[in-house]
Amino acid sequence: MAKSDRTWSPDSTDLDWIESTGRPPHPILVEMEVAAEPERIPILSRDSGRLLAVLAADRRRVVEVGTAIGYSTLWMALALPVGGTITTIDPDRERTDRARGFWRRAGLPDERITVVNAPALEAFAGETAALAGPFDLVFIDALKDEYLAYLTALMDRLAPGAVVVADNVLWSGRTSGSRPARPGDGTEALREFCARVSADPAFEATILPIGDGLLVATLRP
Repeated sequence: MAKSDRTWSPDSTDLDWIESTGRPPHPILVEMEVAAEPERIPILSRDSGRLLAVLAADRRRVVEVGTAIGYSTLWMALALPVGGTITTIDPDRERTDRARGFWRRAGLPDERITVVNAPALEAFAGETAALAGPFDLVFIDALKDEYLAYLTALMDRLAPGAVVVADNVLWSGRTSGSRPARPGDGTEALREFCARVSADPAFEATILPIGDGLLVATLRP
């Protein structure tokens, strides 16, 4: 058996080839990518979106913390099975209204996605029926200092075998130390979040070097 080369890592050629093997993204997703860049709207990478779609394909109830203009929401919503729904949380109504316009133009019925316009921790503390759970997929991409608090608030609302995904856990190299961090930039909070989830026996977890880093954890049944 040939030994693998552990010194090798993929470069842009490999990543371009991977992207070329996938189906073209929905035209509205491409439009959203074009719109986000000049406005510096934070959206996840396309390869991260593809992974979310794979994870959403057999899920029924999804909760997303951090909507922005709805790019990650759309990746998941397009992949959901019939009857699958998403609840997405973001306090910025202007952005979520814009997101709703993109989703409608992509052909999604309004009832597939419920928007909760409130800071996430306030929303979880309330009595919003859409956040009652149980959820079988969670995507977190909001305030980095609050990642652990989001997950703590969601624990009792997770279905057995639920998958939790968190974006930006590499934080452009700051969490690993390959780039310098600044006090208060969220780095220490992300390090604690990753360490806590990875060490928690309730989860099977790993970090994937996709986009800006995705933590993926499955809740043990």
